[in-house]
Amino acid sequence: MAKKSPEKIKAYALVAPALILIAAIAIWPVLQSFYFSLFDLKLNSPTKSETHLSYSFNLKKYLDTYPFLASGIDTEIRNGHAVDELNKVKISLQTLDKNIKKDPDIKDKYTIVNNKLLNFEQVDADLEFVKMDKKLAKQIQTTTDRIRSQLKAISSSEKLEQDKKLQGLSTALNQVVIKPNFIGLTHYKEDLSEKRLWRALGNTLTFTIISVAIELVLGLALALIINKAFVGRGLIRASILIPWAIPTAVSALIWKFLYDGQNGIVAKIFENLGLVDSMSSLLTTHGGAFVSVIFADVWKTTPYMALLLLAGLQVIPSTLYEAASIDGASKWKQFTSITLPLLKSSMLVALLFRTLDAFRVFDLIYVLTGGGPANSTETISILAYKVMFSQTNFGDGSALAVIVFICVAIISMIYIKFLGKDLLQDSTGK
Repeated sequence: MAKKSPEKIKAYALVAPALILIAAIAIWPVLQSFYFSLFDLKLNSPTKSETHLSYSFNLKKYLDTYPFLASGIDTEIRNGHAVDELNKVKISLQTLDKNIKKDPDIKDKYTIVNNKLLNFEQVDADLEFVKMDKKLAKQIQTTTDRIRSQLKAISSSEKLEQDKKLQGLSTALNQVVIKPNFIGLTHYKEDLSEKRLWRALGNTLTFTIISVAIELVLGLALALIINKAFVGRGLIRASILIPWAIPTAVSALIWKFLYDGQNGIVAKIFENLGLVDSMSSLLTTHGGAFVSVIFADVWKTTPYMALLLLAGLQVIPSTLYEAASIDGASKWKQFTSITLPLLKSSMLVALLFRTLDAFRVFDLIYVLTGGGPANSTETISILAYKVMFSQTNFGDGSALAVIVFICVAIISMIYIKFLGKDLLQDSTGK
């Protein structure tokens, strides 16, 4: 095997820091999201708030519950309430406790944790949670299910003095076993079979295609105008960039007031022009809301597109236009034969940046419509946010985040393929 030359080693050494940085910033969060997406991870569920690959036993919760439940049952028996039925429950509890103490992983920690709780001391995580054999875990789960059912049946047939206390303690005891919440690719299977995901994806693609297409046309027109030499050109260029410089959330809030169904200026203008039936139609109907978010996005990001295209226009030699003019070429001919071909690479770069931004749109639509009405403007990013933070379903939300990443990666590869081909043709002169 041939040895690598010193130049190649130096080249790899120079590239290595950049690769490590990319892996740390871009790849690692995606891998972490993918890992979380493989679990049924829900913050609103005590037993699913963390990832669990095996059965675990919450020893602290058990010892915080079992003695009080046993004591409550003894009290009811002494008071003569459902003696026979409660004695059966008591025997089940005692048998369960003996079986738990026999487990070698729990035996030593049982006394330690119990003493700490009696002395009101902090219980460390390594003592609080104990890994458990599947057979024993299922046995505990079955027993606690039966105990809870028995107490409910007793409560319905006879009045107990500590009914609510016993019901609450039996429910808590039923949660001491933490089941493994690894579910593999179930989230992806469920999401890809749901209409809501495909509708959100369709909304995202529609928004991206329409807004980016309009921005390209308007941005190119603006770039051609401000590329010309005229008095006050610097001031005009600075003024054009103001919409893009405004933070998106602030911009969306401004447009929300302009679209307001009662006092919105833009809504009133659209109504007078006959573009909408009434002022309130802009943000309360499917079509009106979608047009509204596209209009706001075009207003904000067209200057950014114009700025990128202006940079491409300024590297085109003016001598080419002079020669074409001498040859009798019209302005349109110069535009189609000189400007567009030489601006192709800049247009692809501008389209790449804007397409990725538009596909990942979140704050503009979230502030304007929140994805409504009736999810008509809900994009894939907003759907992922709602699932992850509003529903606190981190597993499914992570799966949606990975789907967004895959879509963005596909778009990037398509653009880079065309952009790389174009640059290669430019460098070879073919």
